[in-house]
Amino acid sequence: MPGSSVPRRGPAASSASPPQVSVFPSPQELGSALAQLVAQREAQSGPPGRFSLGLSGGSLVRILSQELPAAAAAPARWLVAFVDERRVPLEDPESNYGAYKTYLFSKIAIPEDQIVVINPSLPVEEAAADYAVKLKEAFQGEDMPVFDLLILGVGPDGHTCSLFPDHPVLQEREKIVAAVSDSPKPPPERITLTLPVLNAARSVVFVATGDSKAAVIKRILEGNEENPLPAALVQPHTGKVYWFLDEPAAKELTIPFEKHSIL
Repeated sequence: MPGSSVPRRGPAASSASPPQVSVFPSPQELGSALAQLVAQREAQSGPPGRFSLGLSGGSLVRILSQELPAAAAAPARWLVAFVDERRVPLEDPESNYGAYKTYLFSKIAIPEDQIVVINPSLPVEEAAADYAVKLKEAFQGEDMPVFDLLILGVGPDGHTCSLFPDHPVLQEREKIVAAVSDSPKPPPERITLTLPVLNAARSVVFVATGDSKAAVIKRILEGNEENPLPAALVQPHTGKVYWFLDEPAAKELTIPFEKHSIL
């Protein structure tokens, strides 16, 4: 793990368009703008009849559950998947699906068969392979699942999804879902979408709040490092990247950003 390398793709090394960085005075204003972005992406989604959304867990669950139900125009046409998941029972507090079922899916009428869920009773490698099959069935006709929007978090170490710094899964180019059996953050067994899927998305938004994220946000957006952090490797080939930050998370940035006032 330590010492492994990835192709250099820092901000200056990529031909992808630069990210759009927006800073909000509080998580509440950020959440409202995030819901508006989801609504915009839904209105512009393709193929016709479907809006595909990839969700992260953690603090995003509460943010989305507060703001998204009022912004969703036609949730019956949504296809929802999870960018990563812990191999724990679905009712476990650590389950991303379980958290969204409790806080969001009870408020928004997404058909159950349009929510792609892991089978946590399988061993982690089999769970990853099973989830990949489910995604390919959901994205029929696409060799690579192309999400209309991915909503991603970022950890203080620069990880996103369950893609951790210097982990061999960062090298994966063939599989769309990878198993992680040695996560440095508990629980150890997880499944995660791989970089090829993240970089095929039509739009990606990173969400980060709090001053504990400030140093790593600066590294990701300004560092141009030889061995970029995982979140810095998310640079969709043709899609757009947004960063939605609150003021504490953005406090060390020197690059230009769009600052939003209290509504």
